[in-house]
Parts: sequence; structure tokens; C-alpha cells
Amino acid sequence: MNVADAYEECERITRQQARNFSYGIRLLPPAKRRALSAVYAFARRIDDIGDGDLAGEVRLEALENARKALHSLDEPGGDPVLIGLGDAAERFGLTLGAFDELIDGCRADVLGTTYETFDELHHYCRCVAGSIGRLSLAVFGGAHPRRDARLADDLGIALQLTNILRDVLEDRRNGRIYLPAEDLRRFGCTLDLDEGGWLADSEEALLPLLEYEAARAEEWYGRGLVLLDSLDARSRACCAAMAGIYHRLLRRMALRPGLVLHGRTSLPDWEKLTVAARALAGARP
Repeated sequence: MNVADAYEECERITRQQARNFSYGIRLLPPAKRRALSAVYAFARRIDDIGDGDLAGEVRLEALENARKALHSLDEPGGDPVLIGLGDAAERFGLTLGAFDELIDGCRADVLGTTYETFDELHHYCRCVAGSIGRLSLAVFGGAHPRRDARLADDLGIALQLTNILRDVLEDRRNGRIYLPAEDLRRFGCTLDLDEGGWLADSEEALLPLLEYEAARAEEWYGRGLVLLDSLDARSRACCAAMAGIYHRLLRRMALRPGLVLHGRTSLPDWEKLTVAARALAGARP
């Protein structure tokens, strides 16, 4: 398979499986669009392994196989994602070790790791989302590399905290609790479930906790969105669209936290397109 066909497949995967991010990625010029699609296609592969239905030991082995493939990109075989990622790494100087952090975070998911403090959760978010923020920055380019890497990390953490809030019910049903145990105790909450919903907590008891976590995520957006000032126009539009969709989702959950307890909150396609169009026009999230 040639590089052009490999990138085409990476873009297809991104459009179909990373739909929120694809609205922003489409705003990039071709070379950056292809490279970031390869990054997200490989990240999607790792996430799918971690979230899969196979036995834990099988998923852990698959994650280690993905790690080996990552460090053997000079021998991609016919794998279009590896071919695209290898070319993107060479063109944009990607620090592929960031994917090791993502793999480590997905290992924690498989092992059912819980988090006592926010510092522990922060480390997890840095692994699974900050790492992708830093890889994205390598594609975007930035005026102040060291500072911008920290800001990209912060923005990734904001997005991951949004994911955690959005998926709190679904994750709990799958045996995962990401919210720090110290926060649960502070608000007098547990996350026990029965088949019909929340068992040990009434909705009223959980709402203050969810509002608190939403406010914390908002603070991370405040830090991370400073990154936009360092990016060129098309990269800024891409980043603003991707972050803007999640930021709008967070604000919806902050205004009506009860939505989180009754299903997965999402934005309609027309609203995502509106966010992307505003980002292209230069509006900030």
C-alpha cells in the first residue's frame, strides 16, 4: 500500500470513529489534515483495544502488541495506519513516545484502576488525552514549543474531564469510576448502581458533585485555550473547533447536570458544524 492510500484510510477512520474531532481536522490544509488523521486513527485503535469486550489479559496483550508496532514503524507491513503514522512522524517530527502514555492509560482502564485524588486522575488524563494534545501540537506547529506543549497538555486534560462527566453513567455500568474518591466522600456520594439506575445516591445528592467537576474542567479550558494564540490561522481553527465542540458540551452539562444521569449527552451535527464554521471565521470557543 502506498502512502497516499494509507492516509486516505486514516482519514476515513477519523471521519467515522472520531467524529467530534473530525469537524476540526477537516479545516486543516492537506498535509496537516492527513498527518493528524493518522495520529487519531492510531489513537482510536488503542482506545478500541482498551474499551473492547475481550478478556482483560487479551486486551493487555493487544496493547503491548500495539506498543511494539509503534516502535517498529519502519516495518509497517500493509497496515495503512502504521504507514500513515510513520510518514507523519517523519514529516512533522512527532514524538511517538506520547503514544506510550496513551497505552499506559488504557492499561489502567483494563486493570480497573480507580483514583483517590485529583492528582492521580490528572496523571491519567495527561496520559490518555494530554499526550494526543502534544502530538497534535507537533502537527500544528507553535510559536513557543515548550510553553505550548504545556498548554496543549492542559487542553487535553480539559477534554478528558469533559469525557469523564459525559460518560459517568456508562463508565460505571462498565465497572469504571474515574471521579476521585476524595470528591465522592466530600459530597457524600457513591456511584453504586442497580439495573434501573442509581442505587445508593439520589439524583439530588449527585448534582452538586457533577457541578463541581464541571467547574474544575472549565478551569482547565481556561488554561488550555490560551494555546490558540500561538497557532497559525488554519491550525487555530482546527483546534478551536475540536475544543469548542467539547467545551459547548461541558457547558450544557454544567447548566443541566441531571442530563448526565439519564444518558449520554451529545450535540447534534448542525451544532457541531456551527462551532466549526465559527472557528474557521476566527471565533474563540
